[in-house]
Amino acid sequence: MKHHPKVIAIMGPTASGKTAAALEIARHIPAEIISVDSALVYREMDIGTAKPNAAELASVPHHLIDIIDPSEAYSVAQFLIDTKRLVGEIRARDKLPILVGGTMMYFKALINGLDDLPGADPAIRAELDAEALRIGVPGLHARLATLDPITAARLKPNDSQRIQRALEIITITGQPMSALLAQQPKGEPPFEMLPLSLEPSDRSVLHQRIARRFNIMLEQGFLDEVRHLRARGDLHPDLPSIRCVGYRQAWEYLDDASTYEEMRELGIIATRQLAKRQLTWLRSIPERIVIDCLDPNANQEILHHALQNQKA
Repeated sequence: MKHHPKVIAIMGPTASGKTAAALEIARHIPAEIISVDSALVYREMDIGTAKPNAAELASVPHHLIDIIDPSEAYSVAQFLIDTKRLVGEIRARDKLPILVGGTMMYFKALINGLDDLPGADPAIRAELDAEALRIGVPGLHARLATLDPITAARLKPNDSQRIQRALEIITITGQPMSALLAQQPKGEPPFEMLPLSLEPSDRSVLHQRIARRFNIMLEQGFLDEVRHLRARGDLHPDLPSIRCVGYRQAWEYLDDASTYEEMRELGIIATRQLAKRQLTWLRSIPERIVIDCLDPNANQEILHHALQNQKA
């Protein structure tokens, strides 16, 4: 069997420079990029997701970007299937697969395997949707707290998708999701990864980057992008696409639920909270190679590790 170097994984919080680091590797090593980002999968959502621009997309092959409509859902299981296939195809072309993104549940699935939970049941989903309309999502959360307090404790009372999923699993299996997850053996990764993690030495500087990037998005026409999505008529705030950071706040602003300044501030705060969750998860990977994303030479250090990986 032909030896393959480890797949490069560039992880990090939002606004840490992951795209630029991946493009730097691709300038020196024949490579293709696989997006590990649950927002970049959606078409028509470009500005608010900080999607690579046309020149960047043209400079190196990108995958798992613009693959579904905002009305659709893209699961972790489908991400695993697509990524395993893409890694094999890229390697067959004698190129280096580079996994780039900040959706940590995708990376977690690659590292630990996917939990073997039952699939969705449309009839049960419909019943839960009806119940949510009747008693509200916080009411569903309260019911979950009595049936599966461990899962309920880690979910926000308004996280409708995950609350309904947890209740669906209880209905199908008769067991709490937390108990089922505790029984799952740790899976084997589908391929070896070299985890390179871009993390800030000063979190306040990352916060400044986040605020600056959100302001630039607004200047580039982010609200017009959301207006276009609203004008379709088939999208609503409970969809995974519209729950993306920034889009939810913009949608609420266009519903007159906030002022422009409140929307801007809430969008920045939500992005900072996302970065905090991403950094917390990254600390759970002791084998990662940490690179200061604020270091002017960060991309060169990333490239150095990639070149060493090719020689290994």
